[in-house]
Amino acid sequence: MYERKIPVDLDCPLRLTMSLIDSKWKSCILDELRHKSLRPSELHKVFPEAAPRVLDIQLKELVEDGLVSKTIYPELPPRSEYAITVLGQTLIPIIDAMIEWGNRNKELFEKKFSR
Repeated sequence: MYERKIPVDLDCPLRLTMSLIDSKWKSCILDELRHKSLRPSELHKVFPEAAPRVLDIQLKELVEDGLVSKTIYPELPPRSEYAITVLGQTLIPIIDAMIEWGNRNKELFEKKFSR
């Protein structure tokens, strides 16, 4: 597991929030889980460009942070599902604002990435 070399600034609410969702896929995972619980294989299909190991690590971190819950069903073969928690739901307005900002500024990204 990744260990921070620089401690999180507990006096800065922005840095605290970013410490939970600052990786490449965490916000996207939360956005997908807002609609329904998903199995790990379903999340891997939603994000085929993400390495499975990276998604698994980020899911584990989201669970450890209390933003996502993992349910393992006692059946054969074992089945697990991830769901957004009540705490994770509180980040949805932030994610929605990021999506809205991205939509409003789409031309910026088209200029930057269509080289």
